[in-house]
Amino acid sequence: MDYTPYTLLSDIGWISGLLLLGKLIRRFIPVAQHLLLPAPITGGLLGILFGPAGLGWIPFSDQLNAYSSILIAVVFAAMPFSMEFSGKVAKGARTMWSYSTGMYVGQWGIAVLFGLIVLVPLFGTPDWFGMIMPVGWVGGFGTAAAVGAALDGHDGAAVATTLGFTSATVGTLVAIIGGVIIAKWGSSTGRTSQMGSYKELPDDVRTGLISIIGERPSIGKGTSSPSSLEPLALHLSVIAGTTFVAYLVTNGIKTATGISIPMFAMAFVIGFIFRLILDATKASAYVDGTTVNSISGGATDYLVAFGIASIVPSIVVDYAVPLILLFVLGLVYCLLVFRFLSPAMFQQAWLERGLFGWGWATASVATGIALLKIVDPRMKSGTMEEFGVAYVGYAPFEIGTTILAPIMVTLGLTWAFGGIATVVAVVVIVLAFALGWVRANRDGEHEAVRVRT
Repeated sequence: MDYTPYTLLSDIGWISGLLLLGKLIRRFIPVAQHLLLPAPITGGLLGILFGPAGLGWIPFSDQLNAYSSILIAVVFAAMPFSMEFSGKVAKGARTMWSYSTGMYVGQWGIAVLFGLIVLVPLFGTPDWFGMIMPVGWVGGFGTAAAVGAALDGHDGAAVATTLGFTSATVGTLVAIIGGVIIAKWGSSTGRTSQMGSYKELPDDVRTGLISIIGERPSIGKGTSSPSSLEPLALHLSVIAGTTFVAYLVTNGIKTATGISIPMFAMAFVIGFIFRLILDATKASAYVDGTTVNSISGGATDYLVAFGIASIVPSIVVDYAVPLILLFVLGLVYCLLVFRFLSPAMFQQAWLERGLFGWGWATASVATGIALLKIVDPRMKSGTMEEFGVAYVGYAPFEIGTTILAPIMVTLGLTWAFGGIATVVAVVVIVLAFALGWVRANRDGEHEAVRVRT
């Protein structure tokens, strides 16, 4: 069947319906509330079940992967317009920065080396296969779309994207189920510094709906008079225009040189250039960061739903055994980081910070925040404040890794990438202890070795 604008409308209509159904499931089904399942995850899984690869009830087109590639470029195009470029990593956030950076880069390095040393010889997997775990876990659905699309272009087959979204889906389930177990364990053993428990989780977190009108946050501010241009249209124009220019530039470079640059990476570069121009002309005041984040967040939700719905079960089955081994490695790595590195580095209120780290090491920052609210419902541990400041220094590692990973594979430098990432992780953690950045308990004890009754 020919692809027409109405095919696009049909795909968006079906996935929107599944998103709403996922929202209703979160609102009314206790199991979904208990697991804190996001609507895009539920909607995407329903897309697999009812789509062409499942029961065949929903006539999705074969362009779902293309939507994911465009949407991740939109997300990266929006980043520079909402980022704060001023400020330094405060002393109180040094530990969080070293912990976050070390854990993030370490997951990439160890997984890549495991893939090269174990999975390639045993199962004949591609040399980039080890990346699939961090792409979906510490990276999340956005990174899965970005890196997957780039690797698919390298291999000429839509394998990496399917595996990446599978990894992100599994990682999210590991994050939620494991996080709830950890929270209950911490609360029952007295390891939480706050009085939170799962039973005290606010209704808006459980159901996903904010019922109290006064607590509903604004999704942005109008910076343009509707008589000229609607504020939302203004911001959509900025982000869509940035994405389109990135598309033109990447196509131009490929035509002229034959070099293929990921569109999401170029979208970030073009967005950064446009942001500098806006700052220089004092026009940046008319681009509202909250509105940009709302548009980016909406694009991410559709990205997740489309991405999961585009998973090809047959590909997952073909790589089932190495995938399981890779996910076991990820689970062991994240458990070790939580149980030993978190208390050693944070010491005071380590469980709150460690549980937040668990959430975004296996799924996303949003998942980490949801888990944090279980044990720290009033956010008094200072975890988010520290992470917010630390992110100024951590973001370059996150964005840089996502951009560099597929490029290194294309250049045949997968071994170098895995080795360098592992070394960087070790150096960052060692320096944190050597420079005295770890947080000390008042009594000098480590929370990890304290005996509790």
